[in-house]
Amino acid sequence: MSSKKRKKSDIAAPESRQAAAVTLQPITETLRENYMPYAMSVIVSRAIPEIDGFKPSHRKLLYTMYRMKLLGGARAKSADVVGQTMALNPHGDQAIYETLVRLTRGNGALIHPWIDSKGNFGRIYSRDMQYAAARYTEVRLDASAELLFAGLNRDSVDFVDNYSGTMKEPVLLPVQFPTVLVNANQGIAVGMASNICSFNLKEVCEATAALIDDADADLLKWMPAPDFSTGGRLLYDEDDMRRVYETGRGTFQLRAVFSIDKKAQRILVTEIPYTTTIEAIIEEITALAKSGKIRDLSDVRDETDLNGLSISLEYKRGVDPELLMQKLLRMTSLQSGFSANFNVLIEDTPKVLGVREIMQSWLAWRRTCVRREADHRRAELEDRLHLLNGLQLIMLDIDLAIAIIRKTEREKEVVPRLMAGFQIDERQAEFVAEIRLRQLNREVLLKRTSEISDLEKEIDSLRQLAASKRRIDRKIRGELLDIAKKYGRERKTILIDKEELKTFTKQDLIEDYNVRVYLTDEGYLKKLALTSLRTGADLKLKEGDRIRLEYEATNKTEVLFISNRANAYRLALYDVVDHKPSEFGEYTPNLLELDPGEKIEFMLPLDDRYQGHLLFCFENGKALRVPLDRYETKSNRRKLVSAYSDKSPLAYADFVGSEPYDLAFVSTNGKLAVLSTDLIPEKVTRTSQGVQMMRLSKGHEVQLVRRAASFERLKAQSFRVKKVPAAGRPVKDALLESRQLAFDDEHE
Repeated sequence: MSSKKRKKSDIAAPESRQAAAVTLQPITETLRENYMPYAMSVIVSRAIPEIDGFKPSHRKLLYTMYRMKLLGGARAKSADVVGQTMALNPHGDQAIYETLVRLTRGNGALIHPWIDSKGNFGRIYSRDMQYAAARYTEVRLDASAELLFAGLNRDSVDFVDNYSGTMKEPVLLPVQFPTVLVNANQGIAVGMASNICSFNLKEVCEATAALIDDADADLLKWMPAPDFSTGGRLLYDEDDMRRVYETGRGTFQLRAVFSIDKKAQRILVTEIPYTTTIEAIIEEITALAKSGKIRDLSDVRDETDLNGLSISLEYKRGVDPELLMQKLLRMTSLQSGFSANFNVLIEDTPKVLGVREIMQSWLAWRRTCVRREADHRRAELEDRLHLLNGLQLIMLDIDLAIAIIRKTEREKEVVPRLMAGFQIDERQAEFVAEIRLRQLNREVLLKRTSEISDLEKEIDSLRQLAASKRRIDRKIRGELLDIAKKYGRERKTILIDKEELKTFTKQDLIEDYNVRVYLTDEGYLKKLALTSLRTGADLKLKEGDRIRLEYEATNKTEVLFISNRANAYRLALYDVVDHKPSEFGEYTPNLLELDPGEKIEFMLPLDDRYQGHLLFCFENGKALRVPLDRYETKSNRRKLVSAYSDKSPLAYADFVGSEPYDLAFVSTNGKLAVLSTDLIPEKVTRTSQGVQMMRLSKGHEVQLVRRAASFERLKAQSFRVKKVPAAGRPVKDALLESRQLAFDDEHE
């Protein structure tokens, strides 16, 4: 900018500036005009497959390869294919190449790949196995791709202009079998998604043929379940699968294939579910080992090579490998679910359809293709017949035809004079005039005109085909059975009946070992395996924190927590990660999802017998014992409300077993009463307010309750009471603080 000062006249005054026009518009109208076109474009033009089984990106790529004569020809560089596809697909080269990779045999994403590939295309079961750049790989159409393009040049489908208007492309491909069910297809659109699992080609073709014969055919008989390119095992339940087939929605479980080598103490995984990857499985197993939930493994390795997928799991001596695998199947994606959502575009409208409905929609569309092919072929033959009929008229007097041509002075008059001489139309006359002189012999002419009878029969057959649904269905059925015979393969995914599986309970799969569990004043829960305490390392606590409760238990033990808000919480220790002595532990407000201000006052390891009582003492001097079995629930509820009465704040909670013990009550006015837990009555109702144990002066309350430790000194001071309620006797602060009268801060 020039350093010279601008004149005032060069600077436009704000008043002279034109304000931008602002148009108020309802938000619903804005969404309809701006957002909806985008949403529909994603749904119709990108994410959801159509009845031919392809998304636009797949179709444009395959059609480009067809135009490049890569069906049955030599391979071409992938970069060349990507570049030429851009004429139909206005996207970046990387996006197009990723689409190509997924369609290749080398990648293995499709159970029936359409592209024969050479080079490194990665693998569907590996997240980190990257494919090579497009300039290094080569591709051509698989031989089976002929089933996608047969009839394409016979008006079987509509063609539209490409995005630049420079060439035509098919709206759909005239596929000869229900490809929409054969290859897996996943897409996420705006407000909807599609997740179609793959099925075996042979089974799909035979099931569709059966549906032509009988609209009510049981499809499960012909195609019992999906089939995936990664193999694996499918846990089969006929009712669940029938629900998927009928509604187009549902979930089924896929499981890895593994073998156990007991001599080498190794489990070898060779097939995994379609929905996961090698890296994800290894990361999950590693995380379980670090958290202490799986302690049986000594090593996990990815041994995948050119021979195929291989994950090696080495286990420790004495471990049951079957039980270990059951744990891993339950806790990792070695067994994972496939959520089916058969959302397909039918005439630009997304619909969630069952398998039967998809097949019926495909059949309706395929009938249209066959009818259009028949009409197109009939039109070609009728045109040929029309020309031959003209030639037949010429043959009645071929000498006259030759004479007309010889006597005609100008070339442009030949056709009109032939038309006039034989009563034929212009096209027939042109056809005759183009015949070379050497072909005007009787043999050639008779050979040509002999086609007339065959043409008439074929035209009549095509006319009948186009007019008859039954004939069309017969043709489609024949094609399907031929395809099943020529390209069908055995299933890769083996079915396992759920009822035949060896069942394990959740408890069976949980590793059990001795632990020590701590609860601190600050609310931290710490679980340590006893083996980790052998080192003698000090327990790390937050500054100012101290251990409040300590128990020995096992990893399968369930713990009952009592809070200051009259709530009880149940938690199995196997749901708590193992800690190191140097760690603080789990913060119970987060672990148990406590309410704001709520804290844990007491915890107790439980057993199956639920014997004994929970003891509750309140600040109003009341107390009660509640049978522990009142906290046993048939369901697995984690939170139990109204665990005790909330009429008065809780001063103390403890467990009373078969042996009674002494409790010391201290009031805010300095009085002390020591009494046996036998004096505290049992109440079967959890929310009972209890019975008055300590008689309190007005304005005072119980400030401390603890187990009494020094019984002889208490007797000497006459603090023990045998009847309740008792007011207690005054006690000096110095006595409370001295060692002569002690209270245990920890529960026994």
